[in-house]
Amino acid sequence: MTPKSTKSDDASKRIAIFPGSFDPFTIGHWSIVNRALDMFDQIVIAIGRNDAKHSMFSTERRIAQISSLYEDNPKVKVVAYEGLTVNAAQQYGARFILRGVRMIQDFEYEKNLAEVNRSLTGIETVLLYTLPEHSHISSSIVRELLSYNCDVSRLLPPGMVL
Repeated sequence: MTPKSTKSDDASKRIAIFPGSFDPFTIGHWSIVNRALDMFDQIVIAIGRNDAKHSMFSTERRIAQISSLYEDNPKVKVVAYEGLTVNAAQQYGARFILRGVRMIQDFEYEKNLAEVNRSLTGIETVLLYTLPEHSHISSSIVRELLSYNCDVSRLLPPGMVL
């Protein structure tokens, strides 16, 4: 007989929050999540809301787009949040922040954020390096190409519809 889940069982889950604007969610983001699935019991893809930023896609549309990619995977949850990432992490029971690193400049930035987040809450940051074939891809590049009506399907996860 399997024991019932208790609060202490929930606290021992390895939950990571993967924050970003994901405007749009690229093949690089998809790769990071898929590679991290073996490391964590759950990954919360958290779309940060920032009224100061002008997004190409609404938050609701981004949630729907990303959710459709993981509809058959109960280990992935897609949410939106406002405010500090560490507060969202605590809200969803995440003990880890998952981040992708494409280049050395990303590493410096992420290192500083990780140190601040750990000092504020004790939440650890896990960095995964982007696969070399995805290192040139960013959401801003995809948005730029879209503005010129370019085909960006190779830069998006398989089956993703914008």
